[in-house]
Amino acid sequence: QVQLVESGGGLVQAGGSLRLSCAASGRTFESYHMGWFRQAPGKEREFVAAITDYAGYTDYADSVKGRFTLSRDSAKNTVYLQMNSLKPEDTAVYYCAAAGVFSRHDYSYNIWGQGTQVTVSS
Repeated sequence: QVQLVESGGGLVQAGGSLRLSCAASGRTFESYHMGWFRQAPGKEREFVAAITDYAGYTDYADSVKGRFTLSRDSAKNTVYLQMNSLKPEDTAVYYCAAAGVFSRHDYSYNIWGQGTQVTVSS
């Protein structure tokens, strides 16, 4: 089974930047579409961004469009979420996930990482 491990979270001031990484095991990484989701305390998990296999086309939630950039490095079996112009409402645990279809829906994803905390102070 493919394993996903997120890293790069931390504490940052509003307007600052962070880059999250999601490292995947296995040789079939490029056959998966990858997504990022986030969950704040007391709230439901929400879609952040997704990237397709091979070509790397992306989809972003309206709340992060223009601020976040998703990319992948197949040689390193890693996807990256560059987060700029961070806002306090971006504070959440961020999860990466893998799916067989390109989707904004969490039910499409069957492989999940453990999450990394992002805290944005005002």
